[in-house]
Amino acid sequence: MPVVVLTGGDPVVPGLRHHLPTDAQVVAADSGLHLADVLGLTVDVVVGDFDSVSPRRLAKAEAAGARIERHPAAKDATDLELALSAAMRFAPDRILVVGGHGGRLDHFLGNALLLASDAYADMRIDAFMGDAHVHVVRTDTELAGDPGELVSLLPVHGPARGVTATGLVYPLDGEDLPSGSTRGVSNEFVSTTAHVSLTAGVLLAVAPGALGTADVHRPRAPGADS
Repeated sequence: MPVVVLTGGDPVVPGLRHHLPTDAQVVAADSGLHLADVLGLTVDVVVGDFDSVSPRRLAKAEAAGARIERHPAAKDATDLELALSAAMRFAPDRILVVGGHGGRLDHFLGNALLLASDAYADMRIDAFMGDAHVHVVRTDTELAGDPGELVSLLPVHGPARGVTATGLVYPLDGEDLPSGSTRGVSNEFVSTTAHVSLTAGVLLAVAPGALGTADVHRPRAPGADS
């Protein structure tokens, strides 16, 4: 069963709900609970230090049966990392993160690197961050897009070895992408699918603007009477 993890800070792009599985467990990281309202999702678990979620909304979720996991403000992990740990307890076949950009570069980089952590090496993880679609690539992975749509292949946590990419304007054939390399930036889909594989390491395949940004919806601010 998949798990959707909601984290706060990002606007909601129209049509995003249609990209989410209908049979998923839902974990909200702090103000990600407000995101659930915009997306029309029922939350199963809420985690965090609750510094940015409406107390009334949190109480409403608890009354509806959500499990509340409180953590101190002085903690060694972000709310998203705590939410991913909660998601793993469902033994899912996939985790889909919604949010995590939040307008702060440090949060975005930390969250993107977190998704590629070895702690989730056996898990399929994807994310919608803002209007971008992010895939963690550790094995043969099929990417969906439109002809001409941009996608960047970024090695993280070290070099990506033996990278093969087909279905893109600039294919790769068993090549290495060193850590910090920009060679994989701004590739393009040739058709509606592309395949990426590697023999060692991890890539983030980032499709910027995959969902578009017109008429975005923002979750209600903390303190709202939702």
